[in-house]
Amino acid sequence: MKTITLNDIHVSLGAKMVPFAGYSMPVSYEGVTVEHETVRKGVGVFDVSHMGEFLVEGPKALELVQKVTSNDASKLEVGMAQYSCMPNETGGIVDDLIVYRVKEETYLLVVNASNIQKDWDHISKYNGEIGAVMRNISDDYSLLAIQGPKAVEAMQSLTSVDLSAIKFYTFVVDDFAGIPHVIISATGYTGSGGFEIYCKNEEVKQVWEKVMEAGKEYGIKPIGLAARDTLRLEMGYCLYGNDIDETTSPLEAGLGWITKFTKEDFVNKEGLEQQKKEGIKRKLVAFELKDRGIPRQGYPILDSAGNEIGQVTSGTMSPSLGKGIGLGFVPIDHAPVGSEIRIQIRKNAMEATIVKLPFYKG
Repeated sequence: MKTITLNDIHVSLGAKMVPFAGYSMPVSYEGVTVEHETVRKGVGVFDVSHMGEFLVEGPKALELVQKVTSNDASKLEVGMAQYSCMPNETGGIVDDLIVYRVKEETYLLVVNASNIQKDWDHISKYNGEIGAVMRNISDDYSLLAIQGPKAVEAMQSLTSVDLSAIKFYTFVVDDFAGIPHVIISATGYTGSGGFEIYCKNEEVKQVWEKVMEAGKEYGIKPIGLAARDTLRLEMGYCLYGNDIDETTSPLEAGLGWITKFTKEDFVNKEGLEQQKKEGIKRKLVAFELKDRGIPRQGYPILDSAGNEIGQVTSGTMSPSLGKGIGLGFVPIDHAPVGSEIRIQIRKNAMEATIVKLPFYKG
């Protein structure tokens, strides 16, 4: 079990630590609801240093990124980021990721912790012919996500950069918390604004302490992975291993918007084009329970006659809405917004309605 650099700080703050993607990670401090509300209404900080970071550099960098990702990285200027996914050869997804253009010929790929080795091997396989320079810097860098509507105001004293000028999915490399070169990125996973700070492991303790100090008057709190999950689910953001995996197509998962058939070539482009032409047979949908209950991953989704038509991929009791919400795959004829379905929760078939995302409108 690996530990993140600030492990002892999280333990001293009373965090409940759990194994996650091969790391011991803080899942909660005070409880999910309190932490969730802190991010929705104020400012909270997540330590997500378990995430993976790869640098792809050199004259062939863009060619490699274009080959292995579904989005069009040629559209990125320096200081821009994009959400993307890595299709596999059989119609599914190796991982979802964020691509940052750091310099003219340098791209940073941020991948899920549980997939670091798998992703590295996958990209390396295609790089054999292309010949870009690849570096896995996952073990050298830490990542803090400072999230919430008060994040800009609370953190402004720590940097010479105008934080309010960093638009969604853009970033700067500049001073923060007394460290001269960190990535300050507006690529959050919560839907409540804020920043992600990438710094070296030896710098993260100073950054954490200054962040907590600067945020004190704004009620900043440390936030665990459990609240990160409820926050992302209220926005309808996919979680790898739940809503997308090696068997789910980006088109089925509602990720057609990051699958750009206009670019020259990428892994399984032809197969996905064929699927788009023929039409998908199932779709990832969002639903809200009408009855009181909590949908969980793996619970059966039923049609109105009680036949099983799918399974819940992610589900929770929404702290913001006070009702059960979830995502799951259903046949395309059951997918329109407003369709009535049922969720099997133990012995009860609870009524639910398919709704438009996001669940949380802010």
